[in-house]
Amino acid sequence: MAILTVEGIVENGQIRPRDQVVLPEHTKVYVVIPDVEAVPTAHAYGPRLVHPE
Repeated sequence: MAILTVEGIVENGQIRPRDQVVLPEHTKVYVVIPDVEAVPTAHAYGPRLVHPE
């Protein structure tokens, strides 16, 4: 498996490569995000019964 590393930036919610990169449609890509802390999201859980019957 060959690996291509491309630097990019997020603009208006989309990832934009800094260099001109042409990839075929439906190409599988992996995004690695360095030096960013993820903001925890709040979860609203519904009630769950121990014995649902």
